[in-house]
Amino acid sequence: MRIGKVIGSVTLSRVHPSLTGGRYCLVVPQTLDNLAGRSTAQTEELVVYDGLGPGVGSLIAFSEGGEAAQPFAPNDKPIDAYDAAILDTIRIDDAAR
Repeated sequence: MRIGKVIGSVTLSRVHPSLTGGRYCLVVPQTLDNLAGRSTAQTEELVVYDGLGPGVGSLIAFSEGGEAAQPFAPNDKPIDAYDAAILDTIRIDDAAR
């Protein structure tokens, strides 16, 4: 699981029937330096399936790969990343620096 910042949403003209009720967000994965405020460098954006409704600027915890489809079993959805949580607070201890 990784942490990412929502920077936008994706609009689809057609969607797989199993994805009804969700949406896609455009997310920038965050590094430890990003979260600690030591860097503003960004990595490549990715598209994350969302069923929770975070807004632009929200931090989310997301899962990728095979683990991304597991919460939807046995009715697998064709997704590669999904948001598992909207994060309110992140605390970074000095030991992590």
